[in-house]
Amino acid sequence: MRTLFLAICLSALPGLAADIYTFNVSPAENVSGPGGLFSLTGWGYTLQNQSSSDWLVTTSLDAGTFLYATPQVIFDHPHLAPGASVTVPYDPITPAGLYQILWDQDAPAGYVNSGTFTLSAQWWNGDPLAGGVFVSGAPSASAGYTATLTAPSVPEPGTFELTTVTLIGLLLAVVGIRRSRSRGQLADAVRIPG
Repeated sequence: MRTLFLAICLSALPGLAADIYTFNVSPAENVSGPGGLFSLTGWGYTLQNQSSSDWLVTTSLDAGTFLYATPQVIFDHPHLAPGASVTVPYDPITPAGLYQILWDQDAPAGYVNSGTFTLSAQWWNGDPLAGGVFVSGAPSASAGYTATLTAPSVPEPGTFELTTVTLIGLLLAVVGIRRSRSRGQLADAVRIPG
């Protein structure tokens, strides 16, 4: 009886060992808008299904709380066939990737948000969109993250703006000199000899 139980347990080990997956997060990328009007930070991800027989179906993503920022999940919840992998870099335009945050305008420069992304998933015996059947829950996978708000850069004045300011300054100086000269001539003409 003991031998039968041991044989059943050992035969289940290869199947259990094969049903694993890896989850990695790319480093935070910062994107600033024109004139420092907005500042986004986001992350991409890599996910690999290492199972030789089951589909990996991602079900949820949690990141905890962010301070001085508004979070947005941009994760596309992929379904991966056995042995498949996917890498999605952060793209703020599409948006694509895992997660992004919009920093608040009152966030202090150098502020750091850090925590852990936790991914939940399930195992299916086939494509869930083509008749696959749920097998079991997969263990959660975690990856740490850090985001630091960089100080906004002060834009250099453009040539046009600099030239305009210089010309206005010169014009005011010329007008001031002419006024002082004309006042002096007027005073000489009005003086009564004597």
